[in-house]
Amino acid sequence: MDFELPIYPENQAAMKKYMQSQFEFNGVKAPERHLIERQLWQSVKQLPPAEIMQFIEVLYARPTREYQYVAIEMARRSVRWWQPADMEQLLTLVLEKVWWDSIDAWRKVFGEYIRWHPEQFDWVAQHFKGADSFWLRRLAITLQLSFYEKTNVAFLEEVILADIDTDEFFIQKAIGWALRNYSKKNPEWVMTFVEEHDLTIFAQREALKKIKQNKMFHRKHPKSSPRDN
Repeated sequence: MDFELPIYPENQAAMKKYMQSQFEFNGVKAPERHLIERQLWQSVKQLPPAEIMQFIEVLYARPTREYQYVAIEMARRSVRWWQPADMEQLLTLVLEKVWWDSIDAWRKVFGEYIRWHPEQFDWVAQHFKGADSFWLRRLAITLQLSFYEKTNVAFLEEVILADIDTDEFFIQKAIGWALRNYSKKNPEWVMTFVEEHDLTIFAQREALKKIKQNKMFHRKHPKSSPRDN
């Protein structure tokens, strides 16, 4: 299947700089890329799963970064058709051309797979929990973003505590992010967790950000009492 992204030289340097010169770019900004992905999907979804997988692997091997984004998005959109063997195949790509942007995009793929197959949570999670690569452990910590009431709290606590002392920015950022996200559903649990464990100042600040914002809002906009009406 032929597919080429446009090239915008005027955007390439800034995008490369933003990613700390880790990758080369075509220069396609996200809004246009998302539109291209939606259009591409109309053709990709007609293919058998095996051909979709092959297309994803071809895209992922290309040198400029936007192709990895498109490949991961095609994997996410195809997730309802994937079987465990397919997820194992996608796992071989996760640590290729790895950086925070691809890890966070892959997290959506594996998270959505769990939504389709909740009974396979443990099978998916064991690929990331306790991994040698801190990138995979970041994925374990953030795996349940936006699961809210369906969050496996025991797993969330386990993977955070396993890395609570890890001196790696992307791990500490993930801890704060995961706790902040869960605080939207269960702020009391998050506050108790922060109080009972020795998180880094950075992770703690990130974890409580939403809770503090809500408290500030309610102080500025208290609920009116009957006599106020």
